[in-house]
Amino acid sequence: MLPDSGSLLLFLAAALVIAVTPGPGIFYVAARTLSGGRAEGLASILGTALGGMVHVIAGAAGVSALVMASAEAFTLLKLAGAAYLVFLGAQTLWHVSSGRYPRAGAAGRTLPPRAALRQGLVSNLGNPKMAAFFTSLLPQFGDGFAVLLGLGLVFSLMTLAWLSGYAFAVAKTSAFLLRPRVRRALDAITGAVLVAFGLRLAADRG
Repeated sequence: MLPDSGSLLLFLAAALVIAVTPGPGIFYVAARTLSGGRAEGLASILGTALGGMVHVIAGAAGVSALVMASAEAFTLLKLAGAAYLVFLGAQTLWHVSSGRYPRAGAAGRTLPPRAALRQGLVSNLGNPKMAAFFTSLLPQFGDGFAVLLGLGLVFSLMTLAWLSGYAFAVAKTSAFLLRPRVRRALDAITGAVLVAFGLRLAADRG
């Protein structure tokens, strides 16, 4: 059943809040944009979006509900996602400790676009909170595979637009952000936040 206009507006408002709420994805996109420029940032965003699409299809098909109903499957997914976030954060912190930063205005570590896309994909797939979103929120606004798929696609497009705008803003200010001292501080914050997200996810009993 299709949601009425009031329910659709409520869904859009809820989806917007969730899309713009800071999470590991936004810190990862910022790090990749600073390291490799706008192209690398967009590749990481595309990977994140593809991971979101997998969650959308799985949620609409009821697969996510099955995972959420299985304590063992949910725990494995949660721990895998947490470990990957900690890995990415630790990798960033190691780079900070190495002290190998380029001169002001130059890019730092770069990844091939395919690698940035893959990291964004894996980090999103390993986030059980996305599965929880598609099994707890979406059914409140509609039912049926087609309706849930459509709502999930709307949410994914909103997230894609928000992350793209964020990456564009980071790229525009990169001349300042790529100064060695500023970049070192941002990398330290990003690495610490990713590790903190991973540890929090691993410890979450929800």
